[in-house]
Amino acid sequence: MSAPDDVDLNRVWTAVAAEVWRRHPGWLERTAGRLLRSPGLARALLTTPSLLVPWLVSTVVVFGVGALLRLGPGQPAVWLLAPALAAVGIAYAYGPGVDPAWELGYSMAVSQRMILLTRAVAVFAVNAVLGLAASAASGAVASLTFGWLLPMTAICGLTLAVAVAARSATVGAVGGVAAWVITVLANQTASGQVTATVTDTETYLPYLAAAACAAAVVAYVTRPQRGLP
Repeated sequence: MSAPDDVDLNRVWTAVAAEVWRRHPGWLERTAGRLLRSPGLARALLTTPSLLVPWLVSTVVVFGVGALLRLGPGQPAVWLLAPALAAVGIAYAYGPGVDPAWELGYSMAVSQRMILLTRAVAVFAVNAVLGLAASAASGAVASLTFGWLLPMTAICGLTLAVAVAARSATVGAVGGVAAWVITVLANQTASGQVTATVTDTETYLPYLAAAACAAAVVAYVTRPQRGLP
């Protein structure tokens, strides 16, 4: 039996398929969409691997263990764990293959730079809050702002720059963690203290310089180019 001439079966099937595969955003995604004024940007943000529940649970566990372990009097291990963990998390805010919203980003009216910036800030903020909570719970709240938040900023910036330049989240994560390990070991060799990386005030300026250079690299690589979306 053939369909009437005034019925477009292809259009009907498209409507059926759209209804079957239609997503129903949760309250968190709807709230983020209203705050960001972009449902697509909210979707990209909430599909960032490092912001998903399994990753957040593992992050809480690692920060909790770091708050309990002591490297010295009043020096929790979270000071050294936080920058590395945040670096891995921020690397997976970008990159093909591991990022569920990679293709979505290219189909949105919002620029790639804005998507990347929003996701990176969100990842960093989540890790910073968890790290602060872990340090506060351990009683080591003094010198937090420059103790490990500053190196976290520098390492996260470096990791993101590597991930963006290499177009690979894995390369970015490996590069960031390797840079942090080398920095910790170098400072330990020079001062004899494993926590010198986060307690030595002379490292603050280099951290700021590294963060600024990384931001410049990210801005250059993600700049809009003619003829490209």
